[in-house]
Formats: sequence, structure tokens, C-alpha cells
Amino acid sequence: MTAVILDISRLISRVRHNTPSGVDRVEIAYARGLLQRYGDRLAFAAVHPSGLYGRLRRAQAIAYLDELERRWTQEADDPHQRSLPSVLPQMAALWPHRPPAPSGPVPPVYIQVSPHHLTRQTQVRRILRRERARFLCMVHDLIPIEFPEYARPSGAALHRQRMETVVACADAVIVNSAATGRSLRPWIERSGRAIATHVALLGTEDLTAPATPATSAERPAFVCLGTIEPRKNHLLLLHLWRHLAETMPAPDVPRLVIIGRRGWENEQVVDLLERCPALKGHVEEINGCSDQRMAALLASARALLMPSFAEGFGMPVAEALSLGVPAICSDLPALREVGGNTPDYLDPLDGSGWKAMILDHTRSGPAHAAQKARLGQWHKPLWSEHMDIVEQAIASLRQPTA
Repeated sequence: MTAVILDISRLISRVRHNTPSGVDRVEIAYARGLLQRYGDRLAFAAVHPSGLYGRLRRAQAIAYLDELERRWTQEADDPHQRSLPSVLPQMAALWPHRPPAPSGPVPPVYIQVSPHHLTRQTQVRRILRRERARFLCMVHDLIPIEFPEYARPSGAALHRQRMETVVACADAVIVNSAATGRSLRPWIERSGRAIATHVALLGTEDLTAPATPATSAERPAFVCLGTIEPRKNHLLLLHLWRHLAETMPAPDVPRLVIIGRRGWENEQVVDLLERCPALKGHVEEINGCSDQRMAALLASARALLMPSFAEGFGMPVAEALSLGVPAICSDLPALREVGGNTPDYLDPLDGSGWKAMILDHTRSGPAHAAQKARLGQWHKPLWSEHMDIVEQAIASLRQPTA
């Protein structure tokens, strides 16, 4: 009997990509975690790129998940998308079929952890009626609504549609931080519905750093990890690095490695990356990066830099700290939930403060030494802990219907 139905629409929509997004990683972590806990009682479903919804054949779904993880590990250094003809066999293997007729008094729980098709409330309602399921979904953040200036022009309106679907259809919600939960609370209150909210920090991937350093041993290096978009505040770092390059001897300027694909509204950042002579030899941009290479770059860095204006969680902070690498990040509630008292926190507009902290870590100064000493007390968020909370949420929803 099916107990849980996991929607993997997002992963199927990413069939042509070699590099995963943060949401992709969450969806595949749920697939692995739920398989471990529910076994044959877990079913996979999706809204196919064709628009058709249905269940997926179990063997083909698991084979596709295996292929994605292999690709992320071994082929992510190639930023180019796969050709459409090359992925057609996978699309055919993942063609959805009609769900079986539900039976029994205990409803299954339909889980969706990505925002895929949440803008289409009518379709979500149709899926839940067809499956006769209760709905557990994840909300990652409300940043496009709270900070529309950092989103695409249509981003705020689309995200409002998603949140309207969540509060109209969900029976329970997983939020990745208490900060996200506080942002969602007014939406739930306005809906007039009783929707349980469960706070579960995302688990930290087990990154394995190779023995060989990935960056030059001649100069300290810093890593900035994440999509290049306005709220990540790459401009602060690039202007700071230009200042360092213009005021310090070249051998003393630390290196900055920016890992992440280019997003939107980034004209100034792209102009600096492509046309600023002072940054040449000091700043490296990496658009496609495998997990192994990312781990190597992080492990050999003096610190992670994350000067964001807004975050719903902060996975790069957790990944850096898990490798024993210090983090210098914005003083945001979501980042403090992840990092606790370990990172060095700064205002994202405090340019002089960032300069002083980066130079301290460059020279292994007192702030760097103090954070290295604090690293031993940091608690790494685990996927097993996250899935414990999810399992409790599922149990609370799987009550016999009247």
C-alpha cells in the first residue's frame, strides 16, 4: 500500500543539466531519505515536461536518480546543456501513467519539495483529488515577495501564486528555517486554515575534499558559492577586490573564486568580471563545477564569503563549516540558524568591515584563529535529523478519514 507519493517534477525538468541547483539537491535527498524509510510504500510521481501528470515506474525513476547523481559528480564541469535528442530516451522512460485507484481508510501523503507547478493551483487540486492524498510541501523562502527588487520582474507575482497554492492546498508545510516560517506565518493566518508548520534545517551534504589542494598554495584564496544574482551581493566583493588589487602588491592580493552560474539582472557584475583589468589574475569565475571540484576549492580556501542581502537557509555556510573552513557571512537570521556562533557575521553594506575581516583571514590573524577554534563546537545539520521531522509530519497526516 502506498504511504507516500514524492513529486520529482523538478528533477525531471532538469534532465538536460549537468549542474544541480540547491532545490535539485533537496529533491533528490528526499527521494533517498524516503526510500530508506518507506521502501516499497513510496511511489514517485511527476508533472512531465509534456504537461501530463502521473505516477512513474519505480525502476525507471530510481535509475534516473542514479544517473543524475553520477552526472553531478562526474560531469558538472561541463556547463553546456545536453541536446534535446540525447535526453529523449530518458523522457520516454519517465512517461507518467495513470495513478492506481486509491483504497483503504488511510490517505497517502503527497510530498512536493520544489516550487515546480505550484503557480498552477487548479492542477495541484486536481492531482490531490486524483490521488486522494493529503499534501505536505516545502517552502524554501519568500524572498521574491519580501524583496522583489532582487527577483526577476515577474518573480514576486509568480511567488505570490505559489504561496496562495500552498496555503489553499497544503495540510502541512516543511520550512527550512525558523526565519522562513516567520515569513510564511502571515499567509497561513490570512488563509484561515489550520496548517501545521514544521521547521527542519536542510541536511549538509557529505563533501569529500581530495588530498591535493585545488587552489594555488602561493596565495590564500576565498570562495563565494551560489548563483550570481543581485541579492547575493557579488558587487561588494568585486569592488573590494578591485580596491585590494589597486592598493596592495600583486603577490599579496588574495584570490577570489566565484562558483555559480550567472543569473539575472547582473549587468554590473558581468561587466566587472569580463572587463575590469584590475581583477585579472585575482578573481576566477567558475560557471560549471562538479561536487568534487567544489569540495576541493572550498577545502583549500581561507574562508567562504557570503555577503547576501537575503537568504532562506544558507547551504554554502553549512558546506564550508562541515569541511572545517571558516565562513564570513551577512548577519541574517537564517544564516545564524545554520552557523550558530561559529562564523564571523557582518552587515552586507559594511565594506570596510568586510575588508578588515578578509585581510585578517588572509593573514591568519586573530579573527581567523578564533573562528578555527570555534569550528569544533559547530553542529552539522544532518539529513537524518531533517527526515525524522518529515516522518513525524507524515505520521500526523496519515490518519484514517471519516
